[in-house]
Amino acid sequence: MFWRRKGWLKKQFDQQLVEQLEAMRNEWMKQKDLIEKSIEPSEEVLIDVKITEAKYFFLIREAKRRRITLKGAK
Repeated sequence: MFWRRKGWLKKQFDQQLVEQLEAMRNEWMKQKDLIEKSIEPSEEVLIDVKITEAKYFFLIREAKRRRITLKGAK
């Protein structure tokens, strides 16, 4: 009985990771696009982009470790 719940929990947390991964990628791309369009981005904005990028790549590594495949990934 416990093993069924474990599988259900794994699916739930994997889905949550995929959602966070997609949200972080969208945020990173939005910030990156904003920097490309700006004339002189401030240091704070550049730091925020680096932090968001680091979070995104952390989530990518976690997804690889859990062997999660993204459906429809480009």
